Amino acid sequence: MVLFFHAYFWVLKNPSGESLELPLLAPDRWVTFEPWAIYAYGWLWVYVSVAPGLLDRWRPLVRYGAWVALMCALCLAIFWLWPTRTPVFDVDWSAYPRLAFLKGIDASSNACPSLHVAAALHAACWLHWHLRELGAPAWTRWVSALQCVAIVWSTMAIRQHVFIDVLAGAAVGLLFAWLSIRSERAAQARPPATAAAAAPAAR
Repeated sequence: MVLFFHAYFWVLKNPSGESLELPLLAPDRWVTFEPWAIYAYGWLWVYVSVAPGLLDRWRPLVRYGAWVALMCALCLAIFWLWPTRTPVFDVDWSAYPRLAFLKGIDASSNACPSLHVAAALHAACWLHWHLRELGAPAWTRWVSALQCVAIVWSTMAIRQHVFIDVLAGAAVGLLFAWLSIRSERAAQARPPATAAAAAPAAR
């Protein structure tokens, strides 16, 4: 995590060129500015910790972490190669200290794709799969999905991202969720190495 933030802020301060300002679309006007949404925005850090917390073995946890690292690396590469920024919104940030602090440490560049959205969608897909595998009640999956929706909405409600960022982030998150879950299913379907090695000897 520390390594990621070092890389993130390095890319933030050292873009490969001039950043492109992203346009506003109709959904950006539909989502009103809601300063209290910063709590939903910050909830991501709790939400993304649940899925790996459900893994009861070391190897699946390592594989999960590797896929998340790849997703972050792809987004960082995009941020550096094609820097983008959100428009300047007509908001007096000094009236909202928490948002002003966030804006101060996380500038408006590194916008597209939204890594916040990508991480939320990736975690949501894994939670949906895990909860179903564990036989958890259906309402737990609905609660998880609602939390994901709230996090995604918050990125626009606090004017941290625009709709294009959200779409791109969702695409990245869903792609890596599909790849990582498919890979994990294949890994679980393989017989243990010890059993596979012992089978020829038994014959």
